[in-house]
Amino acid sequence: MNIVVCLKQVPDTETKIQINQGKDGISEEGVKFVINPYDEYAIEESLRIKEKFGGEVTILCLGPERVTESIRTALAMGADKAVHLCDPAFEKLDSYSTAKALSMALKNIPFDIILTGKQGVDYDNSQVFSVLAEILNIPQVSVVVGLEISDDKTKAIAKREIEAGGIEIVETSLPVIIAAQKGLNEPRYASLPGIMKAKKKEIKNLTLSDLGIPVDELRNKIKLINFGFPPPREAGKIIQGEAIEVAVELAKILHQEEKII
Repeated sequence: MNIVVCLKQVPDTETKIQINQGKDGISEEGVKFVINPYDEYAIEESLRIKEKFGGEVTILCLGPERVTESIRTALAMGADKAVHLCDPAFEKLDSYSTAKALSMALKNIPFDIILTGKQGVDYDNSQVFSVLAEILNIPQVSVVVGLEISDDKTKAIAKREIEAGGIEIVETSLPVIIAAQKGLNEPRYASLPGIMKAKKKEIKNLTLSDLGIPVDELRNKIKLINFGFPPPREAGKIIQGEAIEVAVELAKILHQEEKII
């Protein structure tokens, strides 16, 4: 099977984020970047599918030069090759334009299944995989926690999370886009032999002109006006006294000050 994993590099969740001077994004100074955690589940699932059915796993990533490190990590885990969309024109793309660029790259990458994370942990839009599916005109299943491919490789049965902790079972034909959720699998670590092999694996770099996309087709549909931190939380209030006194005072505060009751 031909499997493509769309990978995104995001700030480490333990990194302290600062807003840049233009207030239109974060300052990357001193920030550690890693593979988007949900994409790690997508990578692992692609490798399991390959181990069962054979085939090839291609990593597809859009981003600046620094994302090469994350691409190499995915290759060290077991992916076969990678395509890196790297061009100043790709900076600060919204979900639609990102999906558009990815779709153009996929015209030259054979695929039976595309795996992504259910969302990026930076902007949390959870939109790219859905837009990509619409552009490619193929089905998509999100928040997937279980996946089985039929022996004849023509369909997939996916288990996906729904509201209130429920599970929905979906059957779909291939090709399909699967957006991975935590619980789909347990991602493996890159082995030392895998790390050594990854150094020799192909990363194909593509620019805007290579994809044949006119610049005006990558106009963002969403404009970010301003970035800022949420206001700090106010200190809590502790009511002292006997239980009945506390209850009366609490009811008074909720009614007169907070206007809740």
